[in-house]
Amino acid sequence: MEQYPKTLMEFESQFKSEGDCIDYLVQMRWPQGFVCPVCESRKAWRTDRRLFHCAACGHQVSVTAGTIFQGTRKPLQMWFRAMWWVTSQKNGASAKGLQQSLGLGSYQTAWAWLHKLRRAMVRPGRDQLSRLVEVDET
Repeated sequence: MEQYPKTLMEFESQFKSEGDCIDYLVQMRWPQGFVCPVCESRKAWRTDRRLFHCAACGHQVSVTAGTIFQGTRKPLQMWFRAMWWVTSQKNGASAKGLQQSLGLGSYQTAWAWLHKLRRAMVRPGRDQLSRLVEVDET
C-alpha cells in the first residue's frame, strides 16, 4: 500500500527535488516498468528526466503526457506542493489561498490549477452520497 506523507515535513523530505517528483510519477504510471503506448515494448531509455525513448519503435513519451501536468512550464515540485496544500486544507481550498501559498504570479493560474486538481481528484463511477451524511471534523 502507498505510504503518503502525513506531515509537511514528510512531504518535503519525500519530494525534495524535481527528480523525486519525476521518479514518483514514473513509478505511478509504470509500476512494473516502462511500457510503450504504441508497440507495448518494455525496452526504452531515458532521453532526459521526463522523456522515454522506445527502443523498439522509436516513439518518445513523456511521463507527464496525458496527465494534468502535460505541457506545464512550472516545476513538478510546485505542482506537488499545490496537491499537498489543496488536500491538507481542513476548511476547503481557494484559488487565492493557493496563489498566496505557492507565490503564483496570477490569480488566473491559481484558479486553473485548483480546478485541474479538483477534476483529477474525482473518481469516475463513484457512488453519490445520499440521505443524511455526517462528517467528523476532528
